[in-house]
Amino acid sequence: MSSSASPSSTFRVADLRQNRPTGFDLRPNTQELGALADALGLTTLRKVVFTGEIRAYGKNDWELVGVLGATVVQPCVVTLESVTTRIDEKIERRFLAQMPELPDDDEEVEMPEDENSEPLETHIDVEAILHEALALNIPQFPRADGAELQEAVFTEAGKKAMTDEDVRPFAGLAALRDQLGSKEDE
Repeated sequence: MSSSASPSSTFRVADLRQNRPTGFDLRPNTQELGALADALGLTTLRKVVFTGEIRAYGKNDWELVGVLGATVVQPCVVTLESVTTRIDEKIERRFLAQMPELPDDDEEVEMPEDENSEPLETHIDVEAILHEALALNIPQFPRADGAELQEAVFTEAGKKAMTDEDVRPFAGLAALRDQLGSKEDE
């Protein structure tokens, strides 16, 4: 991973300065973009930039604040046409020396309000955060403009195909009503 603000994308916590933020500026090269696109199932990944800083957050904790910018190209889930999406996201992570304790396994667990917190370890890997943030922000079901799903009906030869209407909750009652109505007409 190329970087202009630091020689590495992994920062040793013991080397971070408590009184001054440490900046980072990650810009993957063409080969790295290709590998990341393959890992994420993208057609193309271009213009990826992740910039920001790591700074002290209280006495023993650290905070990463950055901006992720990327252009992703994926196949449309309906037409398979290429769909280009621009991602511009503010990314925040807090690395806590003491994570809040969770109750015993028998008790219900409510998720913490801050989903951006994780345990503080010996290193902060900015490249891993870039990968995770990108994976979380790419569209799951990209669609080309005007692409809509049409009803598809499949069945064995000689049998009546089941349609979306047939599986609706009251479709069975409607069929029963129709049968009863035809018996009354006899």
